[in-house]
Amino acid sequence: MADALSPSSSSGDPFVWTRKDILGLDDLSVEEILYLFDTAESFEEVSTRSIKKVPALRGKVVALMFFEDSTRTRMSFELAASRLSADTISFTAKGSSVSKGETTLDTV
Repeated sequence: MADALSPSSSSGDPFVWTRKDILGLDDLSVEEILYLFDTAESFEEVSTRSIKKVPALRGKVVALMFFEDSTRTRMSFELAASRLSADTISFTAKGSSVSKGETTLDTV
């Protein structure tokens, strides 16, 4: 969505997303947050379709990692990945070596 709030670099060029993952909001720039909102807005039309899927992540695997029980959160993320045509791997701390004290890095 191109408007005055659409992200662009300081040189005026279109913003290019370079991050591999998002683990929180604290490290994101204003440009990156605006880019996320613009991207989300572009998916609004998809939600009105009878088939609510796009091939954005076809052939990609998304790892879903949950450290606390939360059915609604887990299902929301699984549905989002599915609608983007991604394959998913779900990880829960409860059924892993993390529950025995192993670090997350060693576990994954």
